[in-house]
Formats: sequence, structure tokens, C-alpha cells
Amino acid sequence: MFFVGVAAPGGEESDKNARLDKALRKLAKGHTEAMEELYELTKTAVYGYIFSILKNAQDAEDILQDTYVKVCMNADQYTARGKPMAWILTIARNLSLMRIRSQKRMTDIPDYEWEAIADGNGNFGTEDRMVLQAALTQLSEEESRIVMLHAVSGLKHREIADMMDMPLATVLSKYNRAIKKLQKYI
Repeated sequence: MFFVGVAAPGGEESDKNARLDKALRKLAKGHTEAMEELYELTKTAVYGYIFSILKNAQDAEDILQDTYVKVCMNADQYTARGKPMAWILTIARNLSLMRIRSQKRMTDIPDYEWEAIADGNGNFGTEDRMVLQAALTQLSEEESRIVMLHAVSGLKHREIADMMDMPLATVLSKYNRAIKKLQKYI
């Protein structure tokens, strides 16, 4: 199943983290051209995560733009700990939650909006898209977010736990419960 072995091999993941760290360091020194590489490496995962929270393509696009503006403006505050993606997603999460608070609404995701996520990620096939759609409708919001972070963003459970301020065991439990719900549903 798509969710079980999503994480890239360690070498690829550490290379991507190194590239992101380097881009953030350049950005912190005022080299704005580093933003292009940072954006290209992270846009699909960041958009997918924001979309899983807001469930609205227009709002997700707005917050995506706001996220990168904030990343650019605060790059000097990033502390390299090998988790640049978690730092970026934390900014995205905070901006998304602020948008929710200001709008006080959550909506279902229309089928056509799933194309925005799938188009940016070559790993998604029709079956994967159906599973993800089922995830957001059949799971609690927290379970859905954990599945999306792991499946779309490729984050490890430990990174998700850090980002969501949850114990690793809780994230693993919620993820496994969500997968069982999906298997039962499908």
C-alpha cells in the first residue's frame, strides 16, 4: 500500500535536507535566488500539508505564498538541526491555523481540487488519490493530517511527532489506526 513505505532511502533524504539547509543559509545571507531551489524542493509537500488543513485550494495557495514570504523573511532564524522541512511546515501550519481562526470554517474537499495535489506529485496514481480522499472523509482531522504528512510530505513519524507536539507513540498509534480504518473502508 502507498502509505507503508513512502520515505525515501536515507541517502536521498539526507541529500535533500542538506540542499534545503544550504538554501536556507544562503537565504539568511540575503541571496534571494536560493528561494527558487527551496521552493522547487518543497512546494508539493508544503501545499499538500496546507491543503490538508484548510481543505480549500484558494486558501491553500494564499497560505503557500505567505509561507514562502515568511520563510524568506525569517531564514536567519532557522537553526540547522537537519530538519528544514519540519521548520517550513511549522510555519505553514501556523499560518493555516491563523487562517482557520480568522475564517472559522472547514469544508469538504471537492474531487477536482485533488488534482492540485496529484499534479505536483508523480507518486500519486488514481488508487492513491482515492485512498487519500477516503482518508480525509473517513478519518478524524488529526488522523488525516498525520496520514497526509507521512504520505504526501514524506515525513517520518518522528518528524510528525515533533511538528505536532505529540509523543511518537501517539503518532504511530493514530497512523496505524487510520490505516486500519482505510483498509476497512476500502
